[in-house]
Amino acid sequence: MTAKTKPLFLGIDTGGTYTDAVLWSEAGGPNGKVLAKAKALTTRHDLAVGISGAVDAVLQKAGTDPAAIKLVSMSTTLATNALVEGQGGRVALVMIGFSEGDLARDGLKAALGTDPVVFCPGGHDVHGNAAKLDLSGLEAVLPELGASVSGFAVCAYFATRNPAHELAARDLIREKTGLPVTASHELSAKLGGPRRALTTLLNARLISMIDRLVAATEGFLDHRGIAAPLMVVRGDGALVSAAFARQRPIETILSGPAASLVGARHMTGLDDAVVSDIGGTTTDVAVLDKGRPRLDPEGATVGGFRTMVEAVAMRTFGLGGDSEVALEDGVLSPKILLGPRRLVPLALAGMVHGEAVTSELERQLRAPNPGRMDGRFAVRTGVPERLAAGLTAPEARLYEAIGSVPLALDRLLTSNAQNATLNRLVSRGLVHISGFTPSDAAHVLGKQANWDAATARLGAELFTRRRDGRGQFIAATPEAISERVLLTLTRWSAEVILETAFAEDGLDGAATVAHALVQRAVDAHPGIARLSVALDRPVIGLGASAPLHYTGLAELVGNDCVVPEDTDVANALGAVVGQVRVSAEARVSQPKEGLFRVASGETVRDFIDEAAAIAAAETDVRAIAAGRARDAGTDSAEIEVASEFRVSTVEGQRMFIEAHVVAVASGRPRIAV
Repeated sequence: MTAKTKPLFLGIDTGGTYTDAVLWSEAGGPNGKVLAKAKALTTRHDLAVGISGAVDAVLQKAGTDPAAIKLVSMSTTLATNALVEGQGGRVALVMIGFSEGDLARDGLKAALGTDPVVFCPGGHDVHGNAAKLDLSGLEAVLPELGASVSGFAVCAYFATRNPAHELAARDLIREKTGLPVTASHELSAKLGGPRRALTTLLNARLISMIDRLVAATEGFLDHRGIAAPLMVVRGDGALVSAAFARQRPIETILSGPAASLVGARHMTGLDDAVVSDIGGTTTDVAVLDKGRPRLDPEGATVGGFRTMVEAVAMRTFGLGGDSEVALEDGVLSPKILLGPRRLVPLALAGMVHGEAVTSELERQLRAPNPGRMDGRFAVRTGVPERLAAGLTAPEARLYEAIGSVPLALDRLLTSNAQNATLNRLVSRGLVHISGFTPSDAAHVLGKQANWDAATARLGAELFTRRRDGRGQFIAATPEAISERVLLTLTRWSAEVILETAFAEDGLDGAATVAHALVQRAVDAHPGIARLSVALDRPVIGLGASAPLHYTGLAELVGNDCVVPEDTDVANALGAVVGQVRVSAEARVSQPKEGLFRVASGETVRDFIDEAAAIAAAETDVRAIAAGRARDAGTDSAEIEVASEFRVSTVEGQRMFIEAHVVAVASGRPRIAV
């Protein structure tokens, strides 16, 4: 059977800077064949524009009839980037049965920020027995909250053992406001209320973003006549339907990196490797063992927050081609600092907005002395106006002053307080900052040429006017500062790769040790103690800029660095070669001797026989997993059920404590007929 008669698969990856597309066929060898690939800029104001640009280019290159595409699968770094950059919609957190002191646990208060929280009496105990629920306080504030937030997150005490109070609050909120509501039991069956609340809060913040992405993709596919199921990659590398992802967007954190791992394994055939995927906003590092990515059973950590989402054991760093370039403060010989915030590169801003950007840079260059805001601009992201709900008066005034054309910060801001206000608008995802980045440095040196190099050079010239602690210019030429920036990015890349390796080995102080080793490796005078390190496996470098930034990486990590031919679309390729995989869990407890309580899904039932309770739990999770597999997009799931028991022995007699029953369903996604 030829590639023409085999079904075609379209993979899409929507990243922070670029949207990638790849057309793949199962024909052409054991690993199939990439028929065409393309990139387009991610357009955050209207994601359909970037998606259509990449997909249309792929279809044109391949000369393919869109109707021949039978499956579309998408990965995205939008959720990951949003958490790293502290972005997301304003949401209200409803805590049932918790106290205000619980906010101090697991980083919940830091994640909540200035978003509102409502405490209600209620919740359950470890066996699912209910306390008295009182939602009158919540009902009283719903009219005000409904007008100032984009969604709600609901978490009740021990909701994993009985979700009844979460369901009651969810139904009330939906009835009174019509806004999206995330309940914690829908996302995790694990104990640990504050961390479950954190996960639920982040999920609620991401709903509007992922909803816009899915809607944009579905609209584009319909317009092009592509009548194929749309799948989304989860953070563990599995595929789920778009409808499934819309309800649980938190599960798409690390979606792009997880897809890249699947793609890396597919492209290289390496079973054991460290995979480092560098994008515009982040570098994501993970480990392949025996052909499978290591998963983090404790939950993914993104943007400093430990969630309850089981995902690839990926360490995400705010380091990429579009990272903010800054200068170390308060030292005689300042170092170049990168990230973690993503900026719109000046080269890109110059390409899109032309004279509006370049004339301001030239004005700043003509000034006798450098200004601390030189080379910086603010521009609206173009998100829907409803996402600007709840702005304070100073935030609203500044937001009104910023438009769709970049505005120089030295004209926009008049005080340090306004700078803090601007940063809050950036964190809400309402405003982008444009400035000098490694991508600009690459344009100055002729190593990148997709945007406007002349604008990048103006930005580099402005940066060279900054002074060190001795009052000297930090670089003589734009080329000199650009070389320093790119060398710093390669060094930092080596550090984050080694830090990940040390952390996987369980070593404390991984970041400090990695920094010291890389410093010694590049220092002309390495010191009295000779130190060296080498990875036990090669690095697979992924990302469009990997061939540039990972040159010289091998000598810093002590092993080969493999950059595959299709490294620039690894995520999009990984999105179409994966499988659907979902799970369901049940708990069997013994509230009192001779009574066995089964908590599965949204039901709680009691049995007087242990065997009958276990059998019911296994039947429940099998049915729930089968239903979730269908919802997730497969009609051919294989289901495996496993049970884990906690028992004790008292005077020679076995005493049942608890059982944990898990069903895992997996299969290839359904394709269009």
